[in-house]
Amino acid sequence: MSDKIKPAHVSRKAILYVRQSSTYQVVSNTESKRLQYAMRQRLESLGWSDIEVIDEDLGQSASGSITRSGFERLVADVCMGEVGAVAARELSRFARNSREWQQLIEVCRVVDTVLVDHEQVYSPRVSNDRLLLGLKGSLNEYELDLLRQRSLEARYEKARRGELVITACGGFLKTPDQRIEKDPDKRVQQRIELVFKKFFELGSARQVMLWFIEQEIKMPKRNARGELSWKTPRNSTILNILRNPCYAGAYAFGKTEHGNRYENGKAKKSSRRKPMSEWVSLIKDHHEGYISWEDFQRIEAMVAENVRGYEAKGAVKRGPALLTGLFRCGRCGRKLTVAYSGGGKNRFVRYSCLRGNMDTGEPKCIAFGGIPVDAAVSREILRVLQPAALEASVLAKEQFSQQADAVLSALHRDLQAAQYESARAQKQFDAADPENRLVADELERRWNHALMEVDRIKQRIVEEESATPAKSDITADDFKDLASSIELIWQDEGSSERLKKRIIRTLIREIVVDLNEVAGEINLVIHWQGGIHTELSVPRRKRGKATVTAPDTIEAVRVLSRVCTDQHIAGVLNRNGLRTGRGNRFTKERITSLRNYHGISILCPEEKQKNGWMTLSEAADHLVISAKTLRIAVEAGKISACHPLPDGPWVLNRSDLATDQARVVCDQARRNRGRRAAGPNSKQQNLDFSDL
Repeated sequence: MSDKIKPAHVSRKAILYVRQSSTYQVVSNTESKRLQYAMRQRLESLGWSDIEVIDEDLGQSASGSITRSGFERLVADVCMGEVGAVAARELSRFARNSREWQQLIEVCRVVDTVLVDHEQVYSPRVSNDRLLLGLKGSLNEYELDLLRQRSLEARYEKARRGELVITACGGFLKTPDQRIEKDPDKRVQQRIELVFKKFFELGSARQVMLWFIEQEIKMPKRNARGELSWKTPRNSTILNILRNPCYAGAYAFGKTEHGNRYENGKAKKSSRRKPMSEWVSLIKDHHEGYISWEDFQRIEAMVAENVRGYEAKGAVKRGPALLTGLFRCGRCGRKLTVAYSGGGKNRFVRYSCLRGNMDTGEPKCIAFGGIPVDAAVSREILRVLQPAALEASVLAKEQFSQQADAVLSALHRDLQAAQYESARAQKQFDAADPENRLVADELERRWNHALMEVDRIKQRIVEEESATPAKSDITADDFKDLASSIELIWQDEGSSERLKKRIIRTLIREIVVDLNEVAGEINLVIHWQGGIHTELSVPRRKRGKATVTAPDTIEAVRVLSRVCTDQHIAGVLNRNGLRTGRGNRFTKERITSLRNYHGISILCPEEKQKNGWMTLSEAADHLVISAKTLRIAVEAGKISACHPLPDGPWVLNRSDLATDQARVVCDQARRNRGRRAAGPNSKQQNLDFSDL
């Protein structure tokens, strides 16, 4: 027995501490665990009979990164003075970090507890032993750091060569020779390609997820054994696919940085995505991908713009404000925020620069109503889009056909897979012994389930085909007609606000805005994506007149009321995309209210006849010429007329039809009517002109 062990030590109990660093070591290194438990015999030989074994920390590291309940209980018992010795096969089993190791030594010194390993006994009250224990603890910590460093360096070196393939992401398979290949399952490939296609179409990972859920389309997932299953996608699933460079054919390692954060004194793991320049390894064209590297960079930029943040534009949402995320204050350079008031269709939009006031208490910079500004920028957008409208209509026709086929293509892939599973289940049922009902009943149930899945998918295909218009029903000419009416489509209530915002963001980088209080204007500088700048000035509505209908609209009502009823006027204004001061569509009642407020007379046949007001068709009948001839003359400026709205009636006065120029037009029209068309030549009996 060692002379360091006193009767006071033996009279107290001894604790045997057993630990291994990982679950793999617990399962595989059984000899090490057996040797640690054998330390019980050494303690008995040293004189202890009351021996407690603490082995609840098996599979846990002693690096100090996790909480070990067994070690904490050991230290607590030592502090109570109830322990005469703590033992372990090697002292490194106790701790491999200085904080816990020095804590244990100090506590043992205070209460006079010895430490025992398979070689000798240490007494912390002896200065030489305390020095040796401190040195052993430092060496144990250094050894762990050295092993970790060597392991990481070897791992990083292999990653720099592109040979470190731990697992393959969805849509790929890991080969035995550590390569990445596309999943040979065409159904899996089609789903991955569909994710990227819908993202470029919808512009948001969340919208892609909602589309998959709405269409009841599932995403593939392989477990660690390589078994394929199909799950309803989550937002994280879609986002991981979009942001993984593996799908662009690149090998990447070290994209994420892991660390610890502390809450209530406890360490919790955290991680963040590192910038691409800080990745350990990035090898382009490493394997066949689903998209190009340029498309991946484009996706990264789109995702970065969609995140919430002060400087980011943010994802396109459903609010009526078309310019959210694009405005920058011309005074302080900060982004403007948007606020809504009201409810339903009567929501008011207001842009404000409040960030300085919120962050540092600075005075508020600028604030203005959004309706007139949105309308002014929309007119600029339409002016830019108009030359390319015809080309866009052709592309829209192609996208319409592709979009109609996307869901059906996915369903047909699902049907093929379901039919295969059904056929396989039938073969298993046919191969089973019919007398063994325990097996036959289960195989029959699986077969019935597979048949029901086939029927369900077939029904979905029928529903989708009936809900999708036939390609022959919508022709390219229909899209060309829409191209000529792009302004009406933009102003239509059924047009998607989300789509309008995406179009605006495609064309505009940002808009610098400032207020001119003297002139009562909102000054805009539009920065287009191509680098061109456009300056606009929008009249600012005065206080108390935010809901007043635009003067141009009131003047149009004044002119149209000479020849149109209130119902007709409301239809004309709506057709031209005009709205009330509150942003509502016009109705007969609203036109009546507007007339009464502004003192505009209602259409009266007697007054109309007395004052000589006519529509284009009525004026043509009065002159006894065709409406087309009269319109050509009016557009040429030969006859005076008023045309208050592009898509609306012409308004003429009888006095303008009695001018000399009008009589010349009528005489010319009558002479043209008197001309006879050229008749056939009697000598022309066939296509031979030799006798003429």
